[in-house]
Amino acid sequence: MDPQLFERIYDSVVRREPTYDGVYYTAVLTTHIVCRPSCRARTPKAANVVFYGSLQEAIREGFRPCKRCRPDEGGALRPDAVLAAQADALMDGQFGRKLTLQSMAEQLKVSPFHLQRTYKRVTGQSPAVRLDDLRAGEARRLLAETDTGIADAGRAVGFRTPSHFAAWFAKKSGLSPTDYRSQCRTPYQEGGNERHEPKQDISSHPEARE
Repeated sequence: MDPQLFERIYDSVVRREPTYDGVYYTAVLTTHIVCRPSCRARTPKAANVVFYGSLQEAIREGFRPCKRCRPDEGGALRPDAVLAAQADALMDGQFGRKLTLQSMAEQLKVSPFHLQRTYKRVTGQSPAVRLDDLRAGEARRLLAETDTGIADAGRAVGFRTPSHFAAWFAKKSGLSPTDYRSQCRTPYQEGGNERHEPKQDISSHPEARE
């Protein structure tokens, strides 16, 4: 499973949210129990969790259905949650390309209107907002933790020109890519034990970008 998708599903387990109920099942290696992601039981450590796409697959691997959340009862897949999970997987794997609502809808074989409405209903945000956040997170990581050039960092998150990337990044963070990198790295290079994340200006949040 893609690490970013794993983290997103695991976050729903921590928050006990039903977003992925019926889409994935949480198998706990230490107890050999399989639960719904929204189970109210004690949250297992991420290292002890495996997510399965079906309850039957988890049972075949030797996991027993949880007696608390009873994933074996009323276990029909929720089509809206399935679509949202599929959209997440697309964004996790393709955020470095030119990915639009239209191109995602074509890959998922639904209309853009249906994808937009369904995804927002399930997750509380539009696909464009999540895609923007994925790109911003990866851009911050590349600038703070690697020696990737500014232009290459921009291309890695879907921007063809450094100027376009710099303008977008400044709106997201309140800093130019160069200033962001400098503020992240200066404490580290001066002998600190950690790089420090600059304060972010999140007042503006573009919903879409071609």
